[in-house]
Amino acid sequence: MSKERPVGDKPEQPRRLTMADLARMAGVSPITVSRAMADSPRVHERTKARIQGLAREHGYAMNVSARNLRLRQSHTIAVLVEMTPSAERPMSGSYPLDLLGGITQELTAAGYSLLLSAGHESTPGPPRGAEGVILLGQGAGGAAVGEAEAWRLPLVVWGAVSADDPHVVVGSDNRGGGAAVARRFIELGRTRPCFLGDLAYQENAERFAGFRAELNRNGLEPLLVNQADFTTRAGSDAMRGLLASDERSRPDAVFACNDLMAIGAIQAIREFGLSIPDHITVVGYDDTALGAGMVPALTTVHQDLYQGGILLARKVLQRIHGDEVESEMMPVEIVIRES
Repeated sequence: MSKERPVGDKPEQPRRLTMADLARMAGVSPITVSRAMADSPRVHERTKARIQGLAREHGYAMNVSARNLRLRQSHTIAVLVEMTPSAERPMSGSYPLDLLGGITQELTAAGYSLLLSAGHESTPGPPRGAEGVILLGQGAGGAAVGEAEAWRLPLVVWGAVSADDPHVVVGSDNRGGGAAVARRFIELGRTRPCFLGDLAYQENAERFAGFRAELNRNGLEPLLVNQADFTTRAGSDAMRGLLASDERSRPDAVFACNDLMAIGAIQAIREFGLSIPDHITVVGYDDTALGAGMVPALTTVHQDLYQGGILLARKVLQRIHGDEVESEMMPVEIVIRES
């Protein structure tokens, strides 16, 4: 015998599935769900079928007026540069300017605009109206990635891929670049190599790993100076500390994690009256115009930042459209000059 429901008591209504719920189930953005439910050609057929199948399975019914409001797209991508600009490391440097050039070209061609900010701490919440995020730099310990991920927008990152990283990452072959520098030092007969760079940054850690592995195969162990900055001054200060030690323990080859630090190291070497490359060989990373134009011209590892920017933009747009996207590492090459 069933119990009668007291007069005035309303039966419990099940919670209605929202577009955000369906997006989480499908692992896509809400705008992709909206487009899939509208049968938009901008969504990959497999993704569209998966979303529509989930909608049928869970009884999702679209609010058409809300969908129309949402489809007034901003066509804006937020680009966050993980660095604090300064006189020594300006935004006009090859990093990040070359990356931004590639991003801007690709987004403009696709009818999108760019919303730019620097330093993840200066952007405490998701950029208003942005459909996706490009993050330039992972930050020490990946802190910047964690901040951007919390915004729950399609995200693509410039940096280094790690085995347990679920994000879409574009970067250069940092490990291969480090190995190429080690081989150069071995060819030159250098026996006391040194690396300048902060290993809390994944790109630096990968460069050092490739550098060290190649040296170890040849019976050499590099000295590590875990310098926390990326500036000329940081490279100069680190090099002065090394040169102040006993002459027999001074490095005869220096691999700096970027060109600015390599230039600083050269300045300090000159202060001590030493010759480059006779006494000490110096190699940087990035292949900047500043390094190429100095005397002696800087030997460095070239990475195509402009092409990297194009890839970042393409991949974030693909993610917004619901396509499956994979990380991509670009090849590098050592550019041998005079240092």
